[in-house]
Amino acid sequence: MIIFELTESEAHPAYQEMEIANGIRQYDFLRSIVAASISLGRPFLSQQLLKALNFHAIACLHTNAGEFRPCPVTVGDYEPPAHYRVQAQMDDFTNMVNRNWEGADPVALAAYVLWRLNYIHPFINGNGRTARAACYLILCIKAGGWLHGQTILPELLKENRHEYVIALKQADESARVGRLDLSALHTLISKLLDIQLADIKTEEAPDNNTSGS
Repeated sequence: MIIFELTESEAHPAYQEMEIANGIRQYDFLRSIVAASISLGRPFLSQQLLKALNFHAIACLHTNAGEFRPCPVTVGDYEPPAHYRVQAQMDDFTNMVNRNWEGADPVALAAYVLWRLNYIHPFINGNGRTARAACYLILCIKAGGWLHGQTILPELLKENRHEYVIALKQADESARVGRLDLSALHTLISKLLDIQLADIKTEEAPDNNTSGS
């Protein structure tokens, strides 16, 4: 069953309910992968992992869940690379990430992953959800564990969509002229991480108004 094929609308209640359920499953899977990567001492980004993240995001919502897209797609006024170029670009992308894993600044590497996956747009659907999850994977593994907070970074990026899209477009423009600049995306991720982690401090703060009388 592919819900979008039956309803032809992402606004249909059945689609919306499955999207929420898939999101929960994707985060559970992501948390497990972070724990396994740290436990095994094998921090790396694989195409199999990215496909699994995409599968959890769009299973039963769209065709080709967890598979690289077999056809062209458009995203608003942006036309991603041709589908026959996806495999080669994903090879280069994952190799680049893994070569720079140890020495890269965590936020810089996460920003690159977030931008590049959106740029290649390797899947039929769920590219944004997959990119945000992969970005968070990088940050958590580099930090040595799951980063907690009332609202985690992937959700904060969604909530700040306008600023997020502007940062992605700025990176796109810089890439077109051969000078990739991820500074706007780096700044946004840093700001939202501060918000997420501030929530933890608020939760853990003692209640100074408690009376001993």
